[in-house]
Formats: sequence, structure tokens, C-alpha cells
Amino acid sequence: MAHLETDLIHQGCGFNDSKAVVTPIYQTSTYYADEDLQQYIVAATETKHPTFYHRHGNPTNSQAAAILASLEKTEDALLLATGMAAISTAILAVVKEGDHIVTQNSLYSGAMLFFKEFLNDYGISVTYVDQKDNTAFERAIQQNTKLIYVETPSNPNLDVTDLEYIGQLGKKHGITTMVDNTFASPINQTPAEYGIDIVVHSATKYLGGHSDLTAGAICGSKEFIHKAWRRSLVLGASLSPFDSWLLLRGMKTLAMRVKQINSNALAIAEWFEKHPAIKHVAYIGLQSHPQYELAAKQMRGGTGMLCIEIVGDEDQAYQHAQQVLNKLQIFANAASLGGVESLVVHPASMWGSHHDKSQKKTSGITPGMLRISVGIEHIDDLIGDFEAALEGIK
Repeated sequence: MAHLETDLIHQGCGFNDSKAVVTPIYQTSTYYADEDLQQYIVAATETKHPTFYHRHGNPTNSQAAAILASLEKTEDALLLATGMAAISTAILAVVKEGDHIVTQNSLYSGAMLFFKEFLNDYGISVTYVDQKDNTAFERAIQQNTKLIYVETPSNPNLDVTDLEYIGQLGKKHGITTMVDNTFASPINQTPAEYGIDIVVHSATKYLGGHSDLTAGAICGSKEFIHKAWRRSLVLGASLSPFDSWLLLRGMKTLAMRVKQINSNALAIAEWFEKHPAIKHVAYIGLQSHPQYELAAKQMRGGTGMLCIEIVGDEDQAYQHAQQVLNKLQIFANAASLGGVESLVVHPASMWGSHHDKSQKKTSGITPGMLRISVGIEHIDDLIGDFEAALEGIK
């Protein structure tokens, strides 16, 4: 078996039947049928067949999926148009009307909206627990619980869920377990090693890495990927061949990018801890993080995601956050994360349409919080940018 860095370049090359070193973009919606009708029947019914019809499969997508399955150490993977397409399709491949889900209080806002509004409309109940309390997950299990869904580290407050515990809990009760691994990336964390059944990603983020595509991924057993693929045929969120090609290109440098990002994020987090204008830093690579030991146990790096809270009462902290955002030159105030460029957002504003005041409090979102996605720029420039933006705040 090749090393990870090699797999990122060469895994799934069998789907490239041309002589091109770089995988072609199969920019077509359909394919000529085989003269043999039996072969045509196979193409029309086989899971993710790459040369029947684009909604079923595509050679470029197949190669990217093979790389992802190898990265996440699962049997197979399915690519979809967005991270939310992956999350919703995977969940709908597990639960039906009358079923129950256990999840955590702090989740990506799109996933939270899906749990609170969409699933409720279809008769699927959800219980929310503190992800830092292992026993809370087991206490929340009901007779009709079919899924435990977690996200670690969580968005935006960087709490950590114990993957080994969740994996064992699912096996103990015969409940499917699913993890959103977007914040960590498979370079830093491999949930399947802890018994997790299904891994989902917004491949828009670290996997693509250049803020130029949207994509989602579901990784799991061949049996489950077949089931999710069947759901995807009717839900229809197919990944375009061009975005798949961009994802393939981005993943070739994934290991290099994430290692540099990890290094930059730790350095700037340590700098923030010493700055008088910052009253709190949440970064899992810092020993001050309350779950540092758990993160160190199940992760190989701290990721590029961190949160800071600026000093002041609620009104002052909000004003200070706005001041910092206006003064930053390198860190762009833009949604998303995981790209080569550094980004920063104000979660209390960004989550405003999805969370009321009590939900923000439960999720740990405060007026003075900034969520930072550290890129690959030179660390001195990144620190200098915040040093200038924080000047005069006390």
C-alpha cells in the first residue's frame, strides 16, 4: 500500500483510460450505449457506473471518489454537488418517518437547519446533547434511534467529540454512526479508525482547498454507498465534471497544504493567547484547550480552524469585532474555510438567520467571537495583519 501523499496523486488512475497524464474532464451528460444489451443493462443499473448517464456516474468523479475512500479508509465514496447534498443524502439513506436521531448542540448551521426544520416536517425526531459529555449520547438513545450524527471539531466553537466512544456506542446499540469530518480533513483525522460507519465532507473546504468549487462527499461501506447512490439518483445533486476535476487537482496537494496550515494555525493561536485584546482562544492544538488530550489522541494535527473572543462586554465586543474585520488586509471577511487563503467571519452575524439568541448561547457563539480559517501565507504576515487590526483595543 502506497503512502498517503502518493495515493493523493495516483489512486483511482484506472478510471483514466486515456493517455493523458492529467485526468480528462469528461464533460458529457450521456454516453454511447454498448451494442451488447446485457452490457447496457449493467451500465444502467450498476452503482456509480462511470459511462452511462451523468447522474449515475462519471469517470472524473469516480477517480476523485477512489482517492477519498482511500483517504478515509473506507470501502467506497460518493461525490455530490455540495457538502449539504452529502449530509442530507447520507442521513436520508439511514432514517425514515418515525425514526430518531441523536446529535450534538453545536453543528454547522446548514446541518442544524436540516435537523430542526426539514426532518421535523417528515416525522423524524432529533435529540441534541452536549458533545463534550459522552454519557449524554447514551442517555439520549431511544428505542427508535437509528443514527448518531456528530461533527468534530465542531463549527464554530472547536469542541471535540470522542470518536472512539461514539463508534463503540453505535456498535453496542446497533445504531449507525456518522461524522462530519470537514473541519479536520482526513489528513488530521480518520474516523473509520474509531469504528465510525459513515464520514461526510464538504469537499468545498480543505479537500478542494482553493475556494473555486463546491462539492460534497460520503464515505462508507460499499453497501451503504450503494444505498446513498440510490437516494442521490432521485435527489439529483450530481457533482459537475469540471468541479470534480478541480477537486482532483486540489487533492494532489492536500497533505502539503494541511501540514502548512496546521503549523500556521498553531503559531497564530499561541500569539493570540498572549495578546491583551483577546480574552479567549479556542484551538485544539493549544494545551489550554479543555479537550486537548482527547484531540491529541484522535487527531494528527490541529487543523487551520480557530476562534477568538475579543475583550469587552457584549456591545463593546461586537464593536471591536467589527473594527477588526474592517482593518484586516490579508484575512478576508468571507464565508467558507479550508482554502489556501486566510479567512475570518463573525459567527454571531453569519448564524443570525439560523440561530436565535438561546441557540447561539447553546452553541457557544458570542458577539465578540471571530472564526478564523488559517491559510498557507507566511506566518509573519498573518500575525502582522492581526497585530495592526487589534491595535488600540483594550
